[in-house]
Amino acid sequence: MFGLFKKTSELEKLQKQYEKLMADWHKLSTTNRAESDKKYSEAQKVLDKIEALKH
Repeated sequence: MFGLFKKTSELEKLQKQYEKLMADWHKLSTTNRAESDKKYSEAQKVLDKIEALKH
């Protein structure tokens, strides 16, 4: 209840986006290799942003 008005930080948003991209990548890895490679590339870019924010 107290977290109702808490805003998510940029880091939290990026982490959620990264998790979603990795889940999509894993799902696509068995069916469509080209699309899974695209998702993995996007996830790596998000991971680079996360690392930059942490440092």
